[in-house]
Amino acid sequence: MSTPQIKQAVNRMRELMRVALGEASADLAITNGDIVNVYTGEILSGNSVLIKGDKIAYVGPNGDKSIGPETKIINAADKTLVPGFIDGHTHADFIYSTSELVKYAMLTGTTTIISEVSGLVFPMGYDGIIEFLNSARNQPIKFFITAPPMVSLNPAAAENGLNVVELRKLLKRKEVLGLGETYWSPVVDGDPRVLELIAETVNAGKKADGHSAGARGNKLQAYIAAGISSCHEPTSADEALERLRAGLTVFAREGIARSDLEAISRIKDRNINLRRLSLSTDGLAPDQLINYGYMDYVVQKAINLGINPVTAIQMATINAAERFNIDDTIGGIAPGRYADILIIPDIKTIRLDYVISNGKVVARDGKPLVKPRPYRYSKASRQTIHLPREFTAGDFTIPVKSSDGPVKVRAINMITDSVTKEALADIAVKDGQIPVDTGQDMVKIAAIERTYQNGKTFVGFIKGTGLKGGAIASSMPTDCWDIIVIGVSETDMARAVNRIRELGGAITVCAHDEILAELPLPIGGIISLEPMTVIADKLKTIQAAVEQLGCVLPDTRDTMSFLGSEAIPFLRICEQGLIDLKQNRIVGLIAD
Repeated sequence: MSTPQIKQAVNRMRELMRVALGEASADLAITNGDIVNVYTGEILSGNSVLIKGDKIAYVGPNGDKSIGPETKIINAADKTLVPGFIDGHTHADFIYSTSELVKYAMLTGTTTIISEVSGLVFPMGYDGIIEFLNSARNQPIKFFITAPPMVSLNPAAAENGLNVVELRKLLKRKEVLGLGETYWSPVVDGDPRVLELIAETVNAGKKADGHSAGARGNKLQAYIAAGISSCHEPTSADEALERLRAGLTVFAREGIARSDLEAISRIKDRNINLRRLSLSTDGLAPDQLINYGYMDYVVQKAINLGINPVTAIQMATINAAERFNIDDTIGGIAPGRYADILIIPDIKTIRLDYVISNGKVVARDGKPLVKPRPYRYSKASRQTIHLPREFTAGDFTIPVKSSDGPVKVRAINMITDSVTKEALADIAVKDGQIPVDTGQDMVKIAAIERTYQNGKTFVGFIKGTGLKGGAIASSMPTDCWDIIVIGVSETDMARAVNRIRELGGAITVCAHDEILAELPLPIGGIISLEPMTVIADKLKTIQAAVEQLGCVLPDTRDTMSFLGSEAIPFLRICEQGLIDLKQNRIVGLIAD
């Protein structure tokens, strides 16, 4: 006997077929448009698209019979129709709420977002992933996720990371497309937990995303052989080509972490098939969304860089859909697919006259016509900063047994705003402690565990910030359970951390025991409930405040978010110590 779900599905099929056959009226008809067919790479002129409910029923020149008195008609003469854009790899669970992101995505033609959810999972575990899925459900645009593997040399990862049983439950959900980016080194080194997660994903018929920065030759091939099928880390045409030739889907990145599209775009001159090259953001800052846009900006940049416009549109639509095996429902303008359609002036001009998502016009001429679904985050998501007490200046001192002569310490050395190396420095002991040494640009950095080993702290040194006074702290570093604080004054470091504790999550700047700037992050310690424009303004205030304290980092918030992450080489920090990604081990402060 048929279930109610099957009966409903059959009725929907019948509705679509009747519209296609001219036996029933469409809800929405787009007429006289030039349609970009991403399946064949053609532009088909003077065609109509008939929509019933949230799906496309018919695409072609013979749609007049299905246009009835109740059918809404959009005349697209002299306009071009392209599929709704897909961000194939991003991190949508950081800094802004889901509904706030939806506002900007709708306006920019981004109708599908595929996000790793590595933010809420660290403070909340499996429940954090469910929290994000709940926030993304029934929005005007579609969200899919990849489950975060939580790869780390930190022993806490093995104990508290996503396990196979939890992953198995997630993979049964249609909105979960696979496993998120798994750093190549633990895979090639044979980390059993990570290999089990990949095997579970592949056995479920879903995809395992990659993170192969620094891997090449035999190591890259070994990594791919383990079941990895994509990577967003190439920074040049040569790196992208090596991965494409090895069968990976490559996502050219243009977002907050890096802007690699210009370098990778040179691959267009290699005379190769680009159907496995896609576009993604890997996350966008609030000011980028406000001032530039979303996938509309990325696609336009690809076209401006000389990539064939149809190819650029394929890179932001069908290529990503095919990579995740969801091209039977999204990624193109064809019968049976979701009616995600953008109407633009012409093939080279990505300006949105209409944005249609799930069969509804959600934006027109840059104005929203629907509102995102509001979501009230759970009580548990608002109570994730578990520090057992207030911190004092003494928590950030570094006592030593011997006061004879200087002590050689290893420090995180900022080579760029994200890449680090190890620096060795001799620092004179004062009153039985190792102090900061601003003359050598050596200031303190601490990682404080705030989820499981509440309050466990490691204090070290960082070089290259330029900081001359005060402190900055953040509860939103990527890929760890820690609060990160950098400072010259131990008193200010304590005050900055205690303010995070008071707010339940925040970025804070402190000097002379006064809070100079802050952005509350009450959801998981990583998400603000403020409007996007307010978040952007507060981040600017934070950056201005740290620059007044001497900081030379161009985006201090972004840099701090990666200081606990093993995604970027090569010296990082956690509550256990310094993470040496060259030796794949945790090392201490005092250098031998």
